[in-house]
Amino acid sequence: MEISDAAIEQAEHSMSERMASTPRAVAARYDRRVARIMVTLSNGLELAFPPHLAEGLAGAKPADLAIIEITPAGLGLHWPQLDADLYLPSLLEGIFGSPGWMAALRAKQPLARALRAGEGGARRAAVGG
Repeated sequence: MEISDAAIEQAEHSMSERMASTPRAVAARYDRRVARIMVTLSNGLELAFPPHLAEGLAGAKPADLAIIEITPAGLGLHWPQLDADLYLPSLLEGIFGSPGWMAALRAKQPLARALRAGEGGARRAAVGG
């Protein structure tokens, strides 16, 4: 099956339009002070997330988190020391890894909320509230 020149031109035009309207990563760094991955987007927004949320980054050393490469299109982040990759459009949707990773992450969240609620109740009781 041969692809026509017109089909190629149309695909290139569609991709150009999509790239112009899709935020891309223009800078990425690990901020040790707040223990967050910081990604600056082409639209001026900055995305920040804790590494423990992302598949391949959880438990990594700060020195390994600090080396981040941005793919040429600006849609991917790569940590060469960890052989970990994240897709920016997925991050913007709150997806930090494979379906299995996300299921495990969601399973931990109710427990974390319950523990925080228990801590809050203990604190209120300790201060007489």
